[in-house]
Amino acid sequence: MPESSTATAAAKTRTRKPRLDRVCADAVELAREAAEEAGDGVGEHLSVEAEAERVVTHYFDCTLSGYRGWRWAVVITRAPRARAATVSETALLPGPDALRSPEWVPWADRLEAGEVGTGEVLPTPEDDDRLMPAYVYSEDDGVEDIAFELGLGRERVMNREGRGEAAQRWYDGDHGPNAPISEAAPAPARCGTCGFYLQLAGSMRAAFGACANLYSSEDGKVVAADHGCGAHSEISRFVDTTPQGVVQSETIYDDEGSEEL
Repeated sequence: MPESSTATAAAKTRTRKPRLDRVCADAVELAREAAEEAGDGVGEHLSVEAEAERVVTHYFDCTLSGYRGWRWAVVITRAPRARAATVSETALLPGPDALRSPEWVPWADRLEAGEVGTGEVLPTPEDDDRLMPAYVYSEDDGVEDIAFELGLGRERVMNREGRGEAAQRWYDGDHGPNAPISEAAPAPARCGTCGFYLQLAGSMRAAFGACANLYSSEDGKVVAADHGCGAHSEISRFVDTTPQGVVQSETIYDDEGSEEL
C-alpha cells in the first residue's frame, strides 16, 4: 500500500467513532444506582454514548433546583471478554444548555474607572505598566534638598504610556471638547483662554488644566484646554449677555411651603 494511503487509513482509524458496547449500554440500572449513590436529584435516563472500546457514558437528568440543564454522568466499562459491566466514575456535569456561572474574571480585570470609593483600598501592583521607577536616594543632603523642591521624592512616577493613556481618557471623556456641555457653549469659550483655568504641570500643561470657577459644573475637575462651558470668564465677549440679549425665563413663585394664617 502506498505511504499516503497508509496515512489516510490511520487517520480514519483515529477519527472513527467507537462502537457502542451492548453490555455496557444495557447497564442502565447499574449506572442509576451509581448516580444515586453519588448524589441526589437523579432523574430520567437521557442517553448513552460510546467513549472508547467497551467504555460508555450514561446520562441522567439532574432534578436538583438550581441545576437546570445539568446531567449526572456515569462511566461504565468492562474488561475484554467479561460479561459483567462495572462503574468507572460518576460526575455531575453541565449539559449544552446548562445554567452556569459566568466565566471567572480576576478582580483586577473587573474594576472599571472610578469604582474605588470611600474607605476602599486598591493596591497598585509592582509591575503596573503605567509606572516607572523615579528618583533614587543620593545620600547627599544638598541634592536631597533640591530633589524635594523638584518633586522627586516619589518612588514611582507615570511613564509615557501611563500619561498618554490618562490624557486620551480625559480628552475623550466628559471634560473634553466633545462633551455636550462643551459643544453647547460658544465656540470661542474654550477653557484654555478662561481666567479660571489653572494649567497642569509637566507634560500635561499644554493640553489640560483644572477649572477653578466656583459657579461652573466643572469646578475642581481636570478639563481639556479646548473644552468649554458657559461660565467662561470672558463669556460677555462671545455672546450678548445684556437683558435684551438673554432670554429671560418666566418668573415662577413656589408657594408650596406657604401657610395660611
